[in-house]
Amino acid sequence: MVVTTAPALTMRGLVPILFGHAAFQQLNAACELGLFECLHSAPGASAESIAAGTGLSTHSAQVLLLGTTSLGLTTKGPDGYQNCAIVEEAFREGSWPVLRAIVEFQAKIAYLPAMDYAESLRTGENIGIRHFPGDTRDLYTRLANTEGLEQLFYRCMNSWSTLSNPVLLEGVDYSQVQRVLDVGGGDAVNAIALASAHEHLRITVLDRPGALDVAKEKIAQHGLADRIDTHAADLFDDAYPTGYDCVLFAHQLVIWTPEQNKALLGKAFDAMADGQRVLIFNAFSDDDGTGPLYAGLDSVYFSTLPFRGSTLYPWRDYEEWLRHCGFSRINRITIDSWTPHGVIEAYKG
Repeated sequence: MVVTTAPALTMRGLVPILFGHAAFQQLNAACELGLFECLHSAPGASAESIAAGTGLSTHSAQVLLLGTTSLGLTTKGPDGYQNCAIVEEAFREGSWPVLRAIVEFQAKIAYLPAMDYAESLRTGENIGIRHFPGDTRDLYTRLANTEGLEQLFYRCMNSWSTLSNPVLLEGVDYSQVQRVLDVGGGDAVNAIALASAHEHLRITVLDRPGALDVAKEKIAQHGLADRIDTHAADLFDDAYPTGYDCVLFAHQLVIWTPEQNKALLGKAFDAMADGQRVLIFNAFSDDDGTGPLYAGLDSVYFSTLPFRGSTLYPWRDYEEWLRHCGFSRINRITIDSWTPHGVIEAYKG
C-alpha cells in the first residue's frame, strides 16, 4: 500500500511545480520593488498608481500584478489591487520584515546553487558551494570571503530563527535549568530569545571567533551582556566547557553527517553531569518519509550548500543517535506551526 500525504497530481497542479522558479521570482520582484508596502499603504490601488508608487512603467506594473495575483499574493477587486490576507496579517503583526528577509535569503544565498541539486545528489557533495569563493567544503567558512555576505547570512538566519523558535521558547520547560550552553549559536539569536523569554537563564554561546564577533554586538545591543557570554571553540576539535544544566544544538544537526552528529552529541554527553539535558532544535522530516512539503523542498538547500551530507533528518534518526551516545528519557516537543520545527530533549543518566 502506498502512503502519501498529498492529493493526486493533475496537469493543472503540475503548473506551479513546472514554473516554480518563476513563481519565486514573482514573489522576490514584488518584495524588491516594494509592491507589498505600496498596497499596504494604499489598498485598492490601480495599476497606474502602483506603477507610480513602485517606479515602474504601467506595462511593467501590470506584468508584475498578473504574476502576483495569479499566485494569490495579491487580489483584484472592483476598486483595484490589495495584498492577500496573510501578507496583511504579517504587516499587522510586525512579522513582515522576517518574511522579507527569508525571501532575500532564498534569492541571494539559495537560489543560484539550487541549479546544482541533481549533481549534488549524483555525487553526494554540496556542489552549489562553487558559487561562493573559497576552498573549504562548508558554506559557513566561505561566507567571510565575500564582503557583507556573512552579515547577510546571519541576518537572514536570524529571521528563520525568529519564525521557528516559539517551540524552543514556549514548548520546553526551563524551570529546572539555570545555565545553557548554545553550541554553534552563531549570532546569538536563540540565546537572546531564550534570555528574553526566561529571565533566570544564563547562556554561553559557543562558536567560531568570526561568528562570535557578530554575537557580541547583538548581545550588547539587547543589553544582555550580564546574562549571555561567549566561548570561542571549534565544535568538533575542542572540548565543551562544563557546568551547564542544558546543552542546546539549534539548527546545527541538520548541517552535518550522521557520524558527525553522533560525535557532537558525544562531546555534549562527556561535558554533562548526570541529570542534565540536551536539546536538539531544528526542522525535522517525517519518520515515514512522505513529507512534510516544507522539508521536501528545503532539502534542495541542504543538499547543495551547507556541507556534504546536510539534510533534514527524520525524528527517529536523532533519537537513535542520542541512545547511541548514552542519553535516555528522550522526548519530542512540537507546537502547531506551518514549519516542521520541533525540539527533542534527552537526559544523561
